[in-house]
Amino acid sequence: MKLDFIPESTVAAGLGALMKGAGKITRFLPIPQPTLLVGPGSSARLGQAVAGFGHRKLLIVTDGIIHKLGLLKHLTDALTAGGAAYAVFDEITPDAPIPLIERGIAAYREHDCDAIVAVGGGSSIDASKAMAVSIANPRKPLRALAGYFKGLNTPVPIYAVPTTAGTGSEVTVAAVMADHERQSKLVIVDTRIVPKMAALDPALMTGLPPAVTAATGIDALTHAVESFIGQWATPYTENMSLSAVAMIFENLRTCYREGHRLEAREKMALASTYAGIAFTRANVGYVHAIAHQFGGRYHTPHGLANAMVLPHVLRFSAPAITGRLATLAVRAGLGADGEGEDVLAEKFMAGVEALNRDLGIPVHLEALREQDIPALARAACKEAHTGYPVPRYMTISQCEALIRKLLPPTVKPAAGKPAARKAAARKAAARKVAARKVVAPKDAAKAATKAATKTRSAARTPPR
Repeated sequence: MKLDFIPESTVAAGLGALMKGAGKITRFLPIPQPTLLVGPGSSARLGQAVAGFGHRKLLIVTDGIIHKLGLLKHLTDALTAGGAAYAVFDEITPDAPIPLIERGIAAYREHDCDAIVAVGGGSSIDASKAMAVSIANPRKPLRALAGYFKGLNTPVPIYAVPTTAGTGSEVTVAAVMADHERQSKLVIVDTRIVPKMAALDPALMTGLPPAVTAATGIDALTHAVESFIGQWATPYTENMSLSAVAMIFENLRTCYREGHRLEAREKMALASTYAGIAFTRANVGYVHAIAHQFGGRYHTPHGLANAMVLPHVLRFSAPAITGRLATLAVRAGLGADGEGEDVLAEKFMAGVEALNRDLGIPVHLEALREQDIPALARAACKEAHTGYPVPRYMTISQCEALIRKLLPPTVKPAAGKPAARKAAARKAAARKVAARKVVAPKDAAKAATKAATKTRSAARTPPR
């Protein structure tokens, strides 16, 4: 949808009315919520519960690292004790691509399973959801299942044990797949893919590397913020979003610096789930639309992409959401009631930027290339304008300008004062001119003789 040649007021009025209408429908959409088991050891309690459900055989979908680290043990011991048979598919990778999901489907059928237990980050849970829809609708290829309610038959049952606090996939209606062939991401949306039960076990999260803790934590923050500032927010989703924001600002730095702290890990797990509940109904916005393009083209981890984009989208959206940003600042503990809305809004945006810095989030996307930006912006705007209730609409050119801020620096300025920088620039230019001068034949002969002598000398020198 091209908006560059349409007045911003017209765009905002038209798309805004359309999205508000869609939002009224989502308020009444029946979205199930899983039974939540919370606290250390909850993965074992989930295993005990699932073992009693009478499944023929369960497929545990996870990644190789989780399997090798023994993080499945409490779950599998409980399943065995309860007499439940299981098999393990541990090939999941970040942003699981379609061929990998198809291998998981083949493993499910090979082991004659009738339910899935997803253990891991968002990729494991999303892959499990996609598998569940595809297994129940075998006549449709995975790409044909992308979109809203494309599967006729009810997906197979899913249970979830998230090992990161970020995606909230254990409570959402969406499953994201990577389509490497088309350099894009596909999303399956169906209320029936919400897991039946989920265990938020902080003991499984204490070993997460700080960088993963940071990226997934800001992913959860993005879910909470975008669901709060968008046009589909309701009193219920607002409460969930604000609770998540408060817990993230209170606990994420602790988890990053002291990963063994169980209480902080548990609160981050709850924050991720609350944010997931919020954005399942209230949806997301430009941060996700742009981050999805980075993931599809450059395979940038989703949480990291969200973290880099969030500050820029907030500053673009600020004129339309000053009051909302002020509320977020108060709940995040960055300001107090009674301060001006403009002051509080700035405090929240600065607080997000400071949190990113403290967590080591990069400010540039090293893989980003200038020539890719127009296509990235077009795809991001198309995704946002056809599916997300954003609070302020941007044109493709505005989106390009925003993405351009993430370009890696190509030339480092010379250090020192302006005069020193100018002198350094003049010297560099002089060196370039000298390098382009043609060497006189006589000098060239001398240079060649000298080079040959050096080469012979080097050949006689034994290596170290």
